[in-house]
Amino acid sequence: MSGFILAIDQGTTSSRAIVFDDALHAVASGQQEFAQHFPHSGWVEHDPEDIWTSTLAVCREALAATPGGASAIAAIGITNQRETTVVWNRKTGRPVANAIVWQDRRTAGTCARLQREGHEAAVIEKTGLLLDPYFSGTKLAWILGHVEGARAAAKAGDLLFGTVDSWLIWRLTGGRSHVTDATNASRTLLYNINDNCWDAELCGLLDIPMSMLPEVKDSADLFGTLDAEHFGAELPILGVAGDQQAATVGQACFAPGMVKSTYGTGCFALINTGESRVVSQNRLLSTIAYRLGGKTTYALEGSIFVAGSAVQWLRDGLKIISQAGESQRLAEASDPEARLYMVPAFVGLGAPYWDPDARGAIFGLTRASGPADFCRAALESVGYQTRDLIEAMRADASGLGQADMVLRVDGGMTVSDWTMQFLADSLGAPVDRPEVLETTALGAAWLAGWKASVWPDQDAFAERWRLERRFEPQMSAEERDRLYAGWQDAVARTRSTGSGA
Repeated sequence: MSGFILAIDQGTTSSRAIVFDDALHAVASGQQEFAQHFPHSGWVEHDPEDIWTSTLAVCREALAATPGGASAIAAIGITNQRETTVVWNRKTGRPVANAIVWQDRRTAGTCARLQREGHEAAVIEKTGLLLDPYFSGTKLAWILGHVEGARAAAKAGDLLFGTVDSWLIWRLTGGRSHVTDATNASRTLLYNINDNCWDAELCGLLDIPMSMLPEVKDSADLFGTLDAEHFGAELPILGVAGDQQAATVGQACFAPGMVKSTYGTGCFALINTGESRVVSQNRLLSTIAYRLGGKTTYALEGSIFVAGSAVQWLRDGLKIISQAGESQRLAEASDPEARLYMVPAFVGLGAPYWDPDARGAIFGLTRASGPADFCRAALESVGYQTRDLIEAMRADASGLGQADMVLRVDGGMTVSDWTMQFLADSLGAPVDRPEVLETTALGAAWLAGWKASVWPDQDAFAERWRLERRFEPQMSAEERDRLYAGWQDAVARTRSTGSGA
């Protein structure tokens, strides 16, 4: 095997590009943050042009450091922030509005109305998702309903919808490819994951013209060919997956019962359920893990909206730390008897609560509370929220034959040994940190490299997964459950306050 693979990892707060060699090692990279826009409480937006220009910049940076440059690239893989919604004019190529980000909660009222009208059961049955502002469908409907002339233009066939992967591919191919993959499509509220197709009834429910929707492909497929003007060579895009599904692939979670959890802006845990879709009894999401060769592999997913962004808030909002890495040092120096609970519901609560009206709160404050205690509470909230998800997964996936659950972790927060140890203690289960933490980009790269026949198949790829460190639980079950009970009480109080109940 030979040839480099360029992985584009377009995230919530930054765009990244990583070039991997045929030994699956990263040889070059680029990263650039871009602006976040918060026009109203609970609203989160991106300028689609910022997404595009930052992606171009980081790719050029990575390719400039790659031996042979763009001509040495065999294929491109793309992974992206999911659910973030872009609408643009097919003739001019210009967005009609800012992208509405997955964290945005402006459509909570629409979701509540649809629930009252009795539509949620059909939505769950077809999509595996709940009626929540998190997903793309109601965001798209909001744009059509609030941007002047948008609905008429959409019905005339002049507007296109896409998640970030579709937007980037359309721009990279000069408007020749309006496509997405099954994992991204499965997060829109518009895609029937049982039949693997856009659903006319769901589109009608939200008054969305189906002419706006991209073609849905396997996760490893030909999505289009780049214009040479961008990087100096025509390159095929052969792999696409939403960021959490790409991380599942990158962690080689190919067997039913395998679990991964990614800690970035938010936290997202997925358990592979194989070719059978498992219907959650605990308000987890049924979703598509990946689709290869026309065969769909499903997963159960739990979504936490705030993980690393809680540390960002300590840095940028409260300004009690100057960089994220200081949070561990302060947490280690905090008084373990001063028990603070931070419920970081800045944009509502995700699984298993799905409460868009909840807002963040801190409980247990005393006159002695200080920055160290805030840092500890922020990091501990990640462990508690993950336990919420894993408890639900254990119940839903009890028939998958995995008696002893081991969590494979990745993402920026996993570099903190203190946080990972508390996570293992909270779960009462081992936490495995791999040698390669860039598993999201690696997953997109594997999809493209496998399709290009320059990277190994699933089994050989899984054999190359390497453990860097395993964190074994050290806390007693009694202490673990006592702390978790305090967390559950804090969440209950947060929801009561946030909802006005």
